[in-house]
Amino acid sequence: MTKTPTSREGKTSGRGARDLRVRVKSAKGRKLSSTLWLERQLNDPYVVRAKREGYRGRAAYKILELDDKYRFLVPGARVVDLGCAPGGWCQVAVARVNSLGEKSGKKVGRVLGLDLQEVDQIPGAEIHVLDFLAEGADDQVKAWLGGPADVVMSDMAASSSGHKGTDHIRIVALVEAAAQLAFDVLEPGGTFVAKVLAGGAEVEMQTLLKKRFTKVVNVKPPASRSDSSEKFVVATGFKGREQADQD
Repeated sequence: MTKTPTSREGKTSGRGARDLRVRVKSAKGRKLSSTLWLERQLNDPYVVRAKREGYRGRAAYKILELDDKYRFLVPGARVVDLGCAPGGWCQVAVARVNSLGEKSGKKVGRVLGLDLQEVDQIPGAEIHVLDFLAEGADDQVKAWLGGPADVVMSDMAASSSGHKGTDHIRIVALVEAAAQLAFDVLEPGGTFVAKVLAGGAEVEMQTLLKKRFTKVVNVKPPASRSDSSEKFVVATGFKGREQADQD
């Protein structure tokens, strides 16, 4: 019996192939936007892959792809994940920095996840409820880590207002706050990674990061949906607060 070849996204290919896309019927009380979102989720190859590979969300592939390119989650690294819910980025970090010590002969790292809400624990990560904007948060982070961090990363986004300009300003402000924490807790040479939305208001933030880091790039990983305005800033080679203040 000849087996019909299949694509990586689960759709059959070749002559006579059927469209296996899941279509969601409208339900009473459900908005059209909700129906379209649900249909997109069910047909998203990254969502399917996340379920198959045990990640808590498709966002895990964004940090995987960024790290594949820039190599900041190295064995032995101490990582802080801001706004870590639901935990996909922490899961990736645990494996890559070897915080469980499973890679023999490799340095053992640390992964610290922070969020305003309770997050189910992840083996190899330390999850804490903490408002990183609170006074003394930087000292608390360093105390939990037992020293400075090598990586501070954030996939946070402010609650949507439905207005693109407002949402853009909000997320830029959130990223700037995350960057300020990074300046306080990063080891010289460290890396800062954060999600932003394209829109123009991030120019001042980019200027600030370029003063603090030796290299700053903006990238849209393949896992980021093509219809989304999100991108990620990856700042590497932290100069250290004292040196950066002199620039």
